[in-house]
Amino acid sequence: PTNHLDLEMTEWLEEYLSRSTLSLLMVTHDRYFLNRVCTDILEIDNRKLYAYKGNYNYYLEKRQERIDAQNKDLEKANNLYRKELEWMRRQPQARATKAQARIDTFHELENKVQTGPKSSALQLEVKASYIGNKIFEAQNVSKCFGDVKIVENFNYVFSRYEKLGIVGNNGTGKSTFIRMLIGDIAPDAGSFDVGETVNFGYYSQSGLAFDENQKVIDIVQEIAEVIDLGGRKLTASQFLQHFLFTPEKQHDFVHKLSGGEKRRLYLCTVLIKNPNFLVLDEPTNDLDIITLNILEEYLAAFKGCVIVVSHDRYFMDKTVDHIFVFKGNGEIKDFPGNYTQYREAESGKLKIENEKRNEEKQIVKSPRSASTSENPKKKLSFKEQREWETLDREIPLLEAEQQQLEQELSGGNLSSEELLEKSRRISEIMEALDEKSMRWLELSEYL
Repeated sequence: PTNHLDLEMTEWLEEYLSRSTLSLLMVTHDRYFLNRVCTDILEIDNRKLYAYKGNYNYYLEKRQERIDAQNKDLEKANNLYRKELEWMRRQPQARATKAQARIDTFHELENKVQTGPKSSALQLEVKASYIGNKIFEAQNVSKCFGDVKIVENFNYVFSRYEKLGIVGNNGTGKSTFIRMLIGDIAPDAGSFDVGETVNFGYYSQSGLAFDENQKVIDIVQEIAEVIDLGGRKLTASQFLQHFLFTPEKQHDFVHKLSGGEKRRLYLCTVLIKNPNFLVLDEPTNDLDIITLNILEEYLAAFKGCVIVVSHDRYFMDKTVDHIFVFKGNGEIKDFPGNYTQYREAESGKLKIENEKRNEEKQIVKSPRSASTSENPKKKLSFKEQREWETLDREIPLLEAEQQQLEQELSGGNLSSEELLEKSRRISEIMEALDEKSMRWLELSEYL
């Protein structure tokens, strides 16, 4: 459900579902979403289904315990298999009947060893090419589409080995910004001065422009027959095996691949060129959690520069050291930390602002409250009485509308546009209810 939703909408949906009494079955790779919303996890691994009674953190712990136990059991089976294999080889062709039970046990053991857990995993060992001290400098960059401002008089000097995350609501210009950086789109004013040694590797949302009738191996061989991993050279076929494409899979046509496999192939074609500056626009969509973990480890050790545009909060927290927040209308905020630290800082500011407002209200109210202790209780004016009656009618109507919208959201029959529209309407209703309920309570004191 979180693919292609911006962070604000994802967090709203997360909070809504965590408070809801609905039964929920969800397929997602959003690990924070899994951790904060789900109470049970089902994992499909090696054609088997495993159930965990807990959230994502609990699942990780218990999954590792299961894998450790399986590996220990498999290690014992392998040791026993080697001994039994020696015994089988020593036996004459005409075996005695009394040894048949041991022979049958050997075949069962052999089957267990051969069908045990496979250790295949994505291997990202591509080395970044050399990058100099000068990366890029943005000089008074401005861009707009009609009345919509993307950036305005933006200046920034990008540092060597910097890892930057870009966040913001859909439509605030994140993808446009990085396309200006790599030269796909020209700014209206200003410029990006890029260093001579910079070699961009650009992974875009719309980059899956493969010929569907082309074979996987042919796509990679068109880029390079031999790939240099920094002292070690691999053929195109060997390189594809690092990305979990078996020799048989390499000769499949692209149209036979799943969405996740196409994303892996696309990532392969980006990294094969040994970039030293990775620009990743929504790289996490359609990648499974194991692949995401490996990509995170690769980016953490990557000897180059990274810019990541993503709505995956967990991924951002693991891979970047500071973020640009695109707030819309050309406003960009540079925050020195990851996404969770930014949200905590924003929550702290909001709390302080609310406390200040409450203090101001108390200061305004205090003279009046002092006078009320000496004077008779104030009565509502005619205008206030009419306001209270209006609020008394409006609040139940808003509550009924909210309940109706919640039922429609949980019905599963809405399009994505309707889902977004009704979700925003619920947020408006909740804000209106808070405001009107507070005013209703204030007026009720004088009835």
